[in-house]
Amino acid sequence: MNDQHSRRARQLVEAKFDPRLKTYSYVGGIILFIVTIFGIVLLPFWLIFGKIYIDKHFNSLYCELTTRALHFKKGVWFQTERTVPLDKIQDLTFKEGPILRYFGLSYLKIETAGQSVQGAADMSLTGIIDARKFREMVLDQRDEITDKSPDSAQTQSADENDIIPLLNEIHKTLKSIESKVG
Repeated sequence: MNDQHSRRARQLVEAKFDPRLKTYSYVGGIILFIVTIFGIVLLPFWLIFGKIYIDKHFNSLYCELTTRALHFKKGVWFQTERTVPLDKIQDLTFKEGPILRYFGLSYLKIETAGQSVQGAADMSLTGIIDARKFREMVLDQRDEITDKSPDSAQTQSADENDIIPLLNEIHKTLKSIESKVG
């Protein structure tokens, strides 16, 4: 079973994360603690232990593109593991704001079909080395899977064949309602 699974979904590429993400996260933490009243109290602890936490968090980051899905893992205390099937990916947004650009980083926002909150990212990845290339690889693989789907052409023609009788039935119903009303 595992051998069959590995043939179905083999790894294409493992994304690497830029070490500058550590500095970005550390500085972001400092700024967050400075601008919040409660954070001022925690700032000395962040200055002492923040780098240790950031290193552990950075080392926990893992992202891979397989032939069928995008897998992502992260977390020190609370670990998150996500798998997004490629055929469910609607969009992969590439962002570089001024702060991210200053640190030489970018952000990928992955949106999937059926997201519960409008505009919310299903998954986000900050600091992937050569994020533009990784984005293109994910989108290319998604297109390859969705274009080769054997059911896609059959489903489309079946849907087109089913819609004509349905429209005829709706037309008859509307005519019946019109004759009773008018």
